[in-house]
Amino acid sequence: MTNITCIITDDEPFARKGLQGYVEKISFLELKGVCEDALELSDLLQKQPIDLLFLDIQMPHISGIDFVRALSKPPKVIFTTAFEQYAIQGFEMDVMDYLLKPISYDRFLKATWKARDYFALIDEKGITAAPYIFIKSNGKLERVSFNEILFIEGMENYVAIYLDRGKKLITHATIKSFFDKIPVTQFIQTHKSYIVAINKVTTIEGNTLHIQTHRIPISKYLKEAVLGQIIR
Repeated sequence: MTNITCIITDDEPFARKGLQGYVEKISFLELKGVCEDALELSDLLQKQPIDLLFLDIQMPHISGIDFVRALSKPPKVIFTTAFEQYAIQGFEMDVMDYLLKPISYDRFLKATWKARDYFALIDEKGITAAPYIFIKSNGKLERVSFNEILFIEGMENYVAIYLDRGKKLITHATIKSFFDKIPVTQFIQTHKSYIVAINKVTTIEGNTLHIQTHRIPISKYLKEAVLGQIIR
């Protein structure tokens, strides 16, 4: 699946800055713009289509709810607001999620995982893609099934891919670029340096995942989202 393109729209500078910082931490989100109000957002949407909109509700000129209703083909929306009373209206509009300010990073990440899973399901390329990847390691290309991968460890400009046959491949790539090439429904990022295969996790102990004899850390900022994906 390709990255999810998104735009942030909020009339509060502090809120815009906070959301932008959250988006920049998430590898599969690609920020295309930050807007102060619906008028600025409207101009930006005419220039480029996007997948996902982080949208405040109470703004000058027109509310976020009225703006979305006015669009003929709106992108998927995650509402961000300080007012709980709009929640029912938001969900009646089939929005992706409804985040109540102040928004924690864990709650924000959980909403983006939901968006990621949604786009993975409708992405035809993701449905028809081959169940393997070719990895260049030690001067040759090796075919690796996604089902073989236990976890991936990032090491600056290299990643180590640990396989269930007791083998480890090292290739020149960043953790972010590698994450873009694997099925988002099978893997989850647990830490800035680790991605794990969801169905390979055998034990969860505090902030640590166990996969066979390996121990994988869980970032405290990602813990809620990680557990939400693994424990269903």
